[in-house]
Amino acid sequence: MENMLQALVAGLLVGAIYGLMCVGLALIFGIMRVINFAQGDFMMLGMYAAFYLVLGLATQLGLTGGITPYIGILLTGPFLFVVGYAIHGFLISQVSGTRSARLEGEGHYAQLILTLGIALVIQNGALIAFGSQLISIRTPLSASAWTIPLLDGDVMLFVNKARGVAALISVATIVALTVLIGRSRLGKALRASADNPDAATFMGIDVARAHRVAFGLGVAVTAIAGGLLATNLPFHPFVGIDYVIVMYAGVVLGGMGSIGGAFWGGMTIGLVQQLSTLILPTQLQNTAIFVVFLLIVFFRPQGFFGRVAERT
Repeated sequence: MENMLQALVAGLLVGAIYGLMCVGLALIFGIMRVINFAQGDFMMLGMYAAFYLVLGLATQLGLTGGITPYIGILLTGPFLFVVGYAIHGFLISQVSGTRSARLEGEGHYAQLILTLGIALVIQNGALIAFGSQLISIRTPLSASAWTIPLLDGDVMLFVNKARGVAALISVATIVALTVLIGRSRLGKALRASADNPDAATFMGIDVARAHRVAFGLGVAVTAIAGGLLATNLPFHPFVGIDYVIVMYAGVVLGGMGSIGGAFWGGMTIGLVQQLSTLILPTQLQNTAIFVVFLLIVFFRPQGFFGRVAERT
């Protein structure tokens, strides 16, 4: 019982971070319909950006403490937003939006090749710039845990403080993003650009700018998730390829284009990954994830929150 509860809590905490990174990818696909295979490498850039921002806060400004690293992690969001905004303006915009109408397959073939090329450039650039050694963001919270007694003290539940704070930040980020998209003028422009770009243009919305903002937001959200993940796990320049598969699995589980569904898809993956350790070796975690993924897709192909559409 104690091991199962421990795995369940760990799954919820890790799943919240997975959900955040899946939301970043779902935001890009849901608004732009762009298949971005470089998303994992943007997450890797977020990990390195967070590492050096945390290091700079400690060495240059003398800011240390349990919560200080998370300030550096949150600062990766604006930094990677600018990176994503610029990459969309120079590259992604050439094969997406209104320009994709004249391309074969509505630009999806070009998007696949372009984003794979961007991923390779980022991976090898990071290898040259940062080296291949494993690094991580260590915080004072990483080596401590909250102790929660259950069943009159017969069962002791240990919650790692670093994972707990990371999960809370993930949930807070998703809530803030939901409010931004649902309540703000910018969010209305993004939703209009996703639903009907032509009608949005007639209403005076700059669809190209909305797509750039959506791409930047998607990259920023996933970068923050990468920074939070780096407080628990080491990383290297090629770590993105491992997590882009998790992201796409979470987005498909939640329902293509559903931002809320992507979060619950990522949460499901985190739970399956941690609970599988009770009966399977650690090396088979990904196998368990995709067995459950295939079962869910078999019985509900549209995902948890996807809609069934009839084609004529």
